[in-house]
Amino acid sequence: MTDPVTRAAELLKEHRESIDRLDAILVFTLAERFKHTQAVGVLKAQHDLPPSDPTREQKQIARLESLAAEADLDPAFAKKFLNFVIQEVIKHHEQHQS
Repeated sequence: MTDPVTRAAELLKEHRESIDRLDAILVFTLAERFKHTQAVGVLKAQHDLPPSDPTREQKQIARLESLAAEADLDPAFAKKFLNFVIQEVIKHHEQHQS
């Protein structure tokens, strides 16, 4: 029988391995998302469209808050995260405008 400290160390290792895998998924998912938003930025610049779309942004925030609630994730955290991502996307879009 495994002692409690050894078992706790094994569980900790398993959790950390899962966290590491999920971090990798997050990074690759964000990279894929930004590839698409870069393409959107180029299209907007080519067609003289504004870099920001507040109506879409508000819909996306509401959508993400709803998804977060379904996933048992703090919707306020999800909103902060998406706002950060949106600001980065707008910054990239503005760079294409120049």
